[in-house]
Amino acid sequence: MQGLFFESDTGARYALRFVVLLIGFWTAWRTGRAVADGWGNPPLVIAYTFLLGVMMRFLHFSLFQGPFLSLGFYLLDVAILLVFAFAGFRHRRTEQMSQNYYWLYEKSSPFSWRSKT
Repeated sequence: MQGLFFESDTGARYALRFVVLLIGFWTAWRTGRAVADGWGNPPLVIAYTFLLGVMMRFLHFSLFQGPFLSLGFYLLDVAILLVFAFAGFRHRRTEQMSQNYYWLYEKSSPFSWRSKT
């Protein structure tokens, strides 16, 4: 059975798995930022993340002989990628609101803004 960790993995395969995870997380982060740059809405982030989930499933299938058509693993990939995609979206939107409308809003955290009083 394929899983997240395999008993027969060597150090090189662990390194490759780590690189694939970094590529996926970074791509999800950049996807969220790209949607925010175009002033898109969160449903567009979800749609792009579902497509990114297919890409991640293909990488697992082609590099590690994992199952390609597995709904459970696909939904797990999409759920984790959605966290990074929405974090990138919200971070970029906060920068946009505080920089483009500096007379109205200020950053209250890296992921939120508030009205100036």
